Amino acid sequence: MRRVLNVVSLIAFATALFTRAVDPIIPPIARDLAVQPATVALLSTAFALPFALIQPLLGPIADMVGKTRIMLLCLSVLLVAATIAAVATSFPALLATRIVAGMAAGGIFPVAVAIIGDLVAVGKRQVALGRYMAIVVSGNLLGTSLSGVVNDIAGWRSVFVVCAACGAIAWIAAVIGLRGVKNDGPARLDLKAIPASYRTIFANPRAKVCFGAVFVEGVAIFGLFPYMALLLITRGEPRAAIAGAVLAGFALGGIAYALLVRILLGRLVPGHLMTLGGGLAAVALVAVAPTLPWPAELAVLAVMGFGFYMLHNCLQLQATEIAPTGRGAATALHSSAFFLGTAIGPVAYGFGLAHAGAAPTLGAAAVVMALTGWACARLFRDRGTPA
Repeated sequence: MRRVLNVVSLIAFATALFTRAVDPIIPPIARDLAVQPATVALLSTAFALPFALIQPLLGPIADMVGKTRIMLLCLSVLLVAATIAAVATSFPALLATRIVAGMAAGGIFPVAVAIIGDLVAVGKRQVALGRYMAIVVSGNLLGTSLSGVVNDIAGWRSVFVVCAACGAIAWIAAVIGLRGVKNDGPARLDLKAIPASYRTIFANPRAKVCFGAVFVEGVAIFGLFPYMALLLITRGEPRAAIAGAVLAGFALGGIAYALLVRILLGRLVPGHLMTLGGGLAAVALVAVAPTLPWPAELAVLAVMGFGFYMLHNCLQLQATEIAPTGRGAATALHSSAFFLGTAIGPVAYGFGLAHAGAAPTLGAAAVVMALTGWACARLFRDRGTPA
């Protein structure tokens, strides 16, 4: 079990590294390919939308044919996409690689959560999920911070070269580490069984609350990230390395939560965690609006990350127990809803920033996050919690 979890976590780390690496390098990509920065910011949507849409198919397929088998196949596709992105000579080509990478990632993140649900008892699962999140957000942290540094040294194409190299290491480790591991699926594909699996999931009243909440999280929190570098430029800070460092603050907050999750679970009930998490994220969103020195912005993003993962970790636990016999499908729908919000988020933020300005847009997002944490605490209390 430990060997499988370690390999799965390494694959998720390499994928997370690639996921957020584009955010700090949007301005240099725009300059090099002669495209408007607002258009290049849609590379985040190009990754997130296919990720969201493919998961309802990949989740139940993973239940059928084997979760580790699907993860290895998707990692192979992700590695190829990163390699092609490094040599892309036009924005449409780069956009295509992000679309393919998003589809491949759809068979990695949610399937990893399902594997944890299969292998770890529910009483210990939230801590295990917290540790898994620490690994994933470490990938996000390294992806954002290293991306800016690599760009300043060797250009934005080198960012994709580094991502491809890390993906190759994870692929080799997976081929070796998963050798001889019995897949939990019979390697028999039956697409007719997928609708029945989803009927079982949505028969659970917690499903709608869980999926709706993570969709809102994706819009309100992750929709901001592609615009952080542009906001810093308007405030007199053009360096991509600084943009990467500020965005890495969010991941630092997530790592801090993962390190403290056991203590927090011992002192706070899940409802309090969700309410407090939504509140902290809301306060941080409001604090982003004023013009602050970049170290202060980094601290604000860290608070945002801590609050977000405090709420999101509780929702992940709920997702793993919505339908234990179809855990791959349930976690895929959970992740699909989240990344659908992440895909729509940049569009919503772009409209808000262009027509209302930073303060009203971020204030609206703050209200949404505070209400989401409060509503989840109330609704899950009414519907019960996993046994």
